[in-house]
Amino acid sequence: MILEIDQHSAVPPYEQLREQITTLVLAGALTPSDRLPTIRQLANDLGLAGGTVARAYRELESDGVVTTHGRHGTRVKGPPRRSAPEPHLIDAARCYAEHASQTGASLEDALTAVRVAFSASRTT
Repeated sequence: MILEIDQHSAVPPYEQLREQITTLVLAGALTPSDRLPTIRQLANDLGLAGGTVARAYRELESDGVVTTHGRHGTRVKGPPRRSAPEPHLIDAARCYAEHASQTGASLEDALTAVRVAFSASRTT
């Protein structure tokens, strides 16, 4: 498992660690029941405080990505739990889906259009 912390990033180290481990789980590089390094070991390897690694592990546990069993260590549980979309997002998606369907767009074209629009809205 290769993890790197950018000390110059505006993103806190615990968040960088959380994101990287989640990405490894989603990519299948870490699978359920894989054991993660101990807090002390990972902190030493990355040059972090133990509390930073502990916070990342707590957040990963809260996300449902890992499970911690005291002296038995921290193990991968699975991909993060996804919560249901907000009702207003479902309503907006339904309206868009109806319009896209009426114009003859395929599902893939409609999803691509959403990705492009979403990406453009985040850069403005």
